[in-house]
Amino acid sequence: MSANAVISNLSLDGHLKPDAVTQVLREAILRGDFQGGDSLRQEVLAAQLGVSRMPVRDALKQLESEGFVLSVPYQGVVVSHLSAAEVQELGELRLALEPLLLRLAMPRLGKRSFGQAEELLDQADGQSGGARWSELNWAFHAALYTAAQRPRIFGALRTAHLNLDRYMRVMLSSMNHQPTSQEEHRAILAACQERDADLGCELLRQHIAVSSERLLTYLQGLQEAR
Repeated sequence: MSANAVISNLSLDGHLKPDAVTQVLREAILRGDFQGGDSLRQEVLAAQLGVSRMPVRDALKQLESEGFVLSVPYQGVVVSHLSAAEVQELGELRLALEPLLLRLAMPRLGKRSFGQAEELLDQADGQSGGARWSELNWAFHAALYTAAQRPRIFGALRTAHLNLDRYMRVMLSSMNHQPTSQEEHRAILAACQERDADLGCELLRQHIAVSSERLLTYLQGLQEAR
């Protein structure tokens, strides 16, 4: 699909508020409307979204910092390709940060946090993948990690999850990963409710490691088939 067609579909009235440009473009990449290697021209995007080039430029800079796009000499800004190497690195980052945050958060988690996490899982059960499930997936993890009170680590992890979202949607659509993920989430939550930090962190490590390995195997198979 062309850039013009994608943005026309996203911007039904032909106009967007400047602060929504980043969100709209990010979601288009996450959905796969823009594929790896597609060129994103500022003037085209600005015209289709009904904004000036400045918010588009700022949005592309933000998306580049998040790893969704790249600035390529003589080509401009292009969408980054799905990469097995990136999945491996994101998995390593999650393994380093998420058990740490969970252990730090554990003493501060209470009924409110647990209730929020349970509600998010219940909502996710009713989703069939896509953007909403991805939002609920991150919200569940965030409900457990926020209490750690480590905003810089939390921010780095949030960016990692944004990048991983492209890959998670591949897993949900191609690998029937959602039921397994939900089951693992509930086991992690149960360990937290029992105040068993060692078990909760170990279940979380397994959850991250297994999903990363499954996704790596899938992507490597795609690359070999090309």
